[in-house]
Amino acid sequence: MAAREGRRAIEDSTGDASEPLRDIASAVERMRAARAAIDESGGDTLLIGRAENFIVDRPDLPDAIRRLQAYAEAGADCLYAPGITTREQIAAVVAAVAPKPVNLLIGFTTELTLHDIEALGVRRVSVGGALARTAWGGFMRAAQTIATEGKFDGFTGAANGGELNTFFRGE
Repeated sequence: MAAREGRRAIEDSTGDASEPLRDIASAVERMRAARAAIDESGGDTLLIGRAENFIVDRPDLPDAIRRLQAYAEAGADCLYAPGITTREQIAAVVAAVAPKPVNLLIGFTTELTLHDIEALGVRRVSVGGALARTAWGGFMRAAQTIATEGKFDGFTGAANGGELNTFFRGE
């Protein structure tokens, strides 16, 4: 496995609905192999260990924490349990893997703010496909309004071309 600069996540899901999570021993071995490959290549890569419990319908927080701790010990730089949502779950994961940083997925509407998340000890936030889903939701609502009402009200609040160009140029 050739490591390249960037970030790499080692997931513990199997893709098999009947056995959705790898056993911890084989998941840890994959993490160790990834760490060794990164170290051998000298690449500047952030290795993220993921406990997939909550997104494969196995919402077992103690098991997710055991997995994350094992991944930290096996060389993960950052730990991630996508699908945890409550303050209690987040705080438990942060405490369990400290001082390693925790990534939190926010792909849904929540009362938590970035300030709240930082106060819970999270050091990295990702949004997954939420921004794209938000854009597609606006697209679908606007298209539906045109198709059913013959109106263009769905374009309200749309960014103009100049704003988009400025944004994507980083100006």
